[in-house]
Amino acid sequence: MSNAKSGSRLKEITAVLRKHEITKGMTPVKLRLILEDLGPTFIKIGQIMSLHSDVLPKKYCDELMKLRSDVPPMSFSEVEEVIEESYGCPWKEVFSDIEKTTLGSASIAQVHRATLKSGEKVVIKVQRKGIYDTMARDIGLLHKAVKLVPPISIKETVDFSMVLDELWVVTQEEMNFLTEAANMEEFARRNKDIAFVRTPILYKEHTTHHVLVMEYIDGYPIDDKISLQKNGYDLHEIGTKLIDNYIKQVMEDGFFHADPHPGNVCVSDGKIVWIDMGMMGRLSERDRELIGDAIQGIAINDIGMIQDAVLALGEFRGKPDQSKLYEDISTLMMKYGKLDMGNIDVAETMQDLMEVMKTNRISMPHGLTMLARGLTQMEGVMADICPEINMVEIAAARIKGDFWRNFDWKKELKSSGKHLYRALHKTIDLPSVTADAIQGFMKGQTRVNLDLHVSKDLSELLRRLVRNIVMGLWVMALLISSSIICTTNMQPKLWGIPAIGAIGYLLAFVIVLYVFIKHFLSRK
Repeated sequence: MSNAKSGSRLKEITAVLRKHEITKGMTPVKLRLILEDLGPTFIKIGQIMSLHSDVLPKKYCDELMKLRSDVPPMSFSEVEEVIEESYGCPWKEVFSDIEKTTLGSASIAQVHRATLKSGEKVVIKVQRKGIYDTMARDIGLLHKAVKLVPPISIKETVDFSMVLDELWVVTQEEMNFLTEAANMEEFARRNKDIAFVRTPILYKEHTTHHVLVMEYIDGYPIDDKISLQKNGYDLHEIGTKLIDNYIKQVMEDGFFHADPHPGNVCVSDGKIVWIDMGMMGRLSERDRELIGDAIQGIAINDIGMIQDAVLALGEFRGKPDQSKLYEDISTLMMKYGKLDMGNIDVAETMQDLMEVMKTNRISMPHGLTMLARGLTQMEGVMADICPEINMVEIAAARIKGDFWRNFDWKKELKSSGKHLYRALHKTIDLPSVTADAIQGFMKGQTRVNLDLHVSKDLSELLRRLVRNIVMGLWVMALLISSSIICTTNMQPKLWGIPAIGAIGYLLAFVIVLYVFIKHFLSRK
């Protein structure tokens, strides 16, 4: 990366920031517009940041989710150049025709319809020429800029270096179309037994790092209600099956579509077709179990269970304050604890939980932040095509069915047996442990460690109380010592009494006046 190019790019960034009057403050809409003007790298940063509702305010995340990476397409001559560099031969040896008009143009790639020599109608996803170098240069500049951010600022809340590292990892995956091809194959394999779900056929023999070829799907976008109804589709059935499959992806497979906006889901030949597998989320079996524990905790109003799940899932950025976390979850439960499970808004609940995590400086695993984004988008799709469908009821039915279908009696009995053995073993040891503790206490060898937390109001009250007591002691000491001095004939004198005694009385008066004024102001 040359210094000349870096300097030129820096001037472009400065011009965009000046255009949007960055010095006059920031709003969610202004941030989105700035990122769009700054180009592909910054659009990607916005998309990654929209996942982090655990560190950014919800209104910013919602606005950044509108970034769709729609950018002007590159020329067809550049498209031909990328394809021919990838194949090492003229594109006409592989395709009989490529439409010059794009189906869509995003920050990393653009899409064209084409026909293979063998006659199949396909879609070609072609990576933008030089996009890797452009993004590498911009991220390098941003890493340098992050070091200049003052320590006392938004930097305390958002770890910019972490975001940039995550951005680069995710973007490199998206820029390698062989990774997306592998995602398509895995998704197809995991959903092969679902009759109403499919993915486009992948033409792996024509797919490279920079070119991806897949079947062309002639269908209707999931939110095109008029066309779907005209062609005899039942929107309620589509919505129910869509949610059921998405819950299956999350809770059963741990491999789910992280960007399910209407442009990536369509209906064709009576099936729901998932396309664009560039952004996929993964959840480990442990993560899925902990998410299930959190959901169960909400259902039975068990704050401790939710807290344990959150602490196990997340990572504290700083010293943890478990009492504050418990208090924040209690406040959250006041909102949801009295609702039936069928009346809970999953996306809103997830966002509220993320707000609690953000307040307590807890970072969530990447898979969970992607799930929060996916659920929010899914909720938006449902609100548009069939708002009467309740995501929680469908999820509860699937989870319940999966529980009994996949319940492993041997595993559960073995696990329960281990827990019972441990409990019995500890119970047998309890009398001797208690006797040892009492004996240690009698000998003065027992120490008790207490981690006490008080509210800010109580802390301030105690601070004022101690201050006033100290001031009172000072006044009493000054009055007593000054009175003793005044009984002597000490020189020099002031107002007919020893000067030191007079000064002592004056200081006592000033302290009393100070305490009185502070008390009066605090009451006001």
